[in-house]
Amino acid sequence: MVTTLRGRSELEDWWRGAIIYHIYPRSYLDLSGDGVGDLQGIVRRLDYIASLGVDAVWISPFVKSPMLDFGYDVSDYLHIDPLFGTMDDFRQLVEEAHERGLKVLMDQVMSHTSDQHPWFLQSREGRDNPKSDWYVWADPKEDGTPPTNWLAFFGGSSWQWEPRRAQYYLHNFLRQQPDLNYHNPEVREAVLAMCRHWLEMGVDGFRLDVCAFYFHDQELRDNPPSIERPSANKFMFNPYTYQAHVRDICQPENLQFLEELRSLCDSYGDRVLLGELHENSGEKLHRDYTAEGRLQLAYGCWLLTAEEITANTIVDTARALGYQLDDGWPCWALDNHDFKRSVSRLGKNRPLIGLTCALACLRGAMCFYQGTELGLGEAEIPYDRIVDPYGREFYPAYLGRDGARTPMPWDASLDHCGFSVTEPWLPIPEAHRALDVASQDTIPGSTLNRIRQFLNWRKDIRPIREGEQEFIDLGKDLLAFVRRLNGEGVLCVFNLGDWETSFELPHEQLGVPMMGHGFNALRNDNTVILAPDEAYFGELA
Repeated sequence: MVTTLRGRSELEDWWRGAIIYHIYPRSYLDLSGDGVGDLQGIVRRLDYIASLGVDAVWISPFVKSPMLDFGYDVSDYLHIDPLFGTMDDFRQLVEEAHERGLKVLMDQVMSHTSDQHPWFLQSREGRDNPKSDWYVWADPKEDGTPPTNWLAFFGGSSWQWEPRRAQYYLHNFLRQQPDLNYHNPEVREAVLAMCRHWLEMGVDGFRLDVCAFYFHDQELRDNPPSIERPSANKFMFNPYTYQAHVRDICQPENLQFLEELRSLCDSYGDRVLLGELHENSGEKLHRDYTAEGRLQLAYGCWLLTAEEITANTIVDTARALGYQLDDGWPCWALDNHDFKRSVSRLGKNRPLIGLTCALACLRGAMCFYQGTELGLGEAEIPYDRIVDPYGREFYPAYLGRDGARTPMPWDASLDHCGFSVTEPWLPIPEAHRALDVASQDTIPGSTLNRIRQFLNWRKDIRPIREGEQEFIDLGKDLLAFVRRLNGEGVLCVFNLGDWETSFELPHEQLGVPMMGHGFNALRNDNTVILAPDEAYFGELA
């Protein structure tokens, strides 16, 4: 191994090529015994997380909330919800994560609050109080109907009547999640002050929930119809997809605010902003939001909703997003808490080790959702156990997000798989019990150990983490590219198909076979044979 391929201490920015382990705290580990995961549960598993070879953890919301949307409806930005623990628990989590070389990203829900937030409780009381303009209020039309045709993501109009003010307020999600008015500078100042509080607490950055939703069209113009109609088997259940959301979200003022937020984070050193782009966002939005001085990283739904992912899918997506040195950095994601798990969604009926590791080698960072390292599929949740408001609204056409949020199966020999001593908030399916951490930990070739081995190997290969990228066309099933940094490179080839395949390249392009990553390729002179989900790595001079 050429020594300059290694040297993690020399990384200019830790987030370039980072693997960010996404934790849904309700479902990670419950130490309080109430059936819901907590911060101490994450602390207990920090050694496990560090063993995976990841660089950071992103923790879904844990501040005070009525939990109608499970933390994404914030009633107090500055305090921990007792369900998850205390501020001392959070301080301990940050300190111990840092001791293990892990960064901590906090999920920030800044486009809206809970209707129980003190800001809203004051704002709704009348039109002349100090916070009367902190939310988006509008008069009805002459016939009493809402001021625009805007629709909420969770169903129905995005306007809710408030009799105290005789006005409507805007909510892009649940009616109990009123939207903040970012056109008011006092709101922006309050949000930045809140972020400053957590930066002072030691967080290493923020995952920004729906970061294109902050501003709305002040002229309150209607949305036009969507040019692309939703397909019958996907999104017809939700009328939200029938509109082109060009007025209610994604306004140009968003970018200026993100620059202000980035400036704040930069004043604290190597902090990072990871933005969530909305479901129908395109490549241009990614380029705009990751331009210089804005977000370091952003992810969209490019692969999260895909029902088939081929080598061409990934190449086309990467080219559209941009992968030159002066392009912004995407954050690849195959799974998260909002979408059906990929093992079930893609219908491969096998762990997606090759695809997962391929995404980890592309230019960009990667969000790695808890349970992906175990090969978990989507859980089937009976209707009487569904708690997701999105799922309950559109059932049975849409089953909701609970199937991706079930508790981690730690040890099948224990009650509730070692997640809790009592009945968990969501059931653990039998299929997940068979994939528990304790069992996989003892099997060298398990999904857990293969992904763990690969991510730890990849962690210090600087060309894969930081280098430029060039794709090579080797056929429809082979994803092939070269990552280069400072004149040295790595050839990466993955067989994403269902059948064994081979390819040929000159010796100098194949390079010297690299070892230690856990994949098995058969090389004979300048021919390489790859079974499904296998990969070849060659060190290039």
